[in-house]
Amino acid sequence: MKSKAAILRGVGVDWEVTDVELDPPRAGEVLVKMAYAGICHSDEHFHSGDSVPSKEMEDMMRAAGHPVPEWFPMLGGHEGSGVVEEVGPEVHTLKPGDHVAISFFPACGNCRWCATGYTYLCDVGADIYDKAMTTDGTRRRHLGDEDLMAMMQVGTFSEYVVASERSLVKIHDWIPLEAASLVSCGVTTGFGSGSVAAGTRVGDTVVVIGTGGIGMNAVQGAKAAGAKYVVAVDPIEFKREIAPSFGATHTAPDAAAAVDLVKELTWGVMADRVVLTPGVVPPDLVLVAMMLLRKGGTCVLTGMGKISDMMVPLLLPDMVSSCKTLKGVLYGEMNPRDAMPMLLSMYEAGQLKLDELVTNRYKLDDINQAMDDLREGRNIRGVIEFS
Repeated sequence: MKSKAAILRGVGVDWEVTDVELDPPRAGEVLVKMAYAGICHSDEHFHSGDSVPSKEMEDMMRAAGHPVPEWFPMLGGHEGSGVVEEVGPEVHTLKPGDHVAISFFPACGNCRWCATGYTYLCDVGADIYDKAMTTDGTRRRHLGDEDLMAMMQVGTFSEYVVASERSLVKIHDWIPLEAASLVSCGVTTGFGSGSVAAGTRVGDTVVVIGTGGIGMNAVQGAKAAGAKYVVAVDPIEFKREIAPSFGATHTAPDAAAAVDLVKELTWGVMADRVVLTPGVVPPDLVLVAMMLLRKGGTCVLTGMGKISDMMVPLLLPDMVSSCKTLKGVLYGEMNPRDAMPMLLSMYEAGQLKLDELVTNRYKLDDINQAMDDLREGRNIRGVIEFS
């Protein structure tokens, strides 16, 4: 079937809205009619090239025995929600008419990581940038004579999505699909980063650096976990102005300014947790984030750096003598099949803001404007409406 979709052909070129060809769902697969797709910085990383290795790096990957994906052409989008249109054979948890949120990370349920509760580390995730489906190794998405890589094995910048059943989470049909689209990636990742992954406890001081679609939810997560002070750091004034409505107690325009603020708030003890969620993490920011930490504190690295940034400045004696922790975090260390319904129930109970996250709504034809707004920091979260 044909589906109108947004395609990225390479680094630095505009997104192209065109018709793509989707094969029918096969065993273990589902066809979803999309309602909303979120505009997330992970897609922008491919436009900017921040997540695309150089030829030299690709050669190093091959030499080390690591597969190198065929990045382009890429069907963009990995956050969203919709309604099941059709299911293939051997699909047991979904049926036509079901409402679903997209999970940008499939979970097989059988590997070591899934079996021990770390579904966000599922072995299937090694193939999320492969043009072949994780179900049977064949290709399902086409643009003329070319096969497409679908972002995170979903490709939500499309009127229809063919994806593995493992990438879809059923939700209640009374939950607004726009709200459901947000927990697909940004809310879950951010909320978990500020609470579960950071290990936030009642009475903690938490600093969140970068308050876009993920960071603003890290603020919500830290507040929900019982943080006494939540300091939202962002250079963009409107984000600082709105942050208190999501739970921030204080704001700062940059990490350096936050150092003095946190020192004053904590009588010199410094922050219990620091969460790094800018669109792109510059290496020097990690050093300042570690300076913001108290003894025994934890710094959570959720935002992505450039793939070419292989060296990070750290004061190793300080890390050792002060027992500080720097940890990388995926999906906020939350298991989406459990976390998404939980977060939506919090939304339903008035304990989590979702509607307020949406700054602008776009049509698919406006994808380049949406991405430009993302780059310029004009949105907390932008969403594409398909209806």
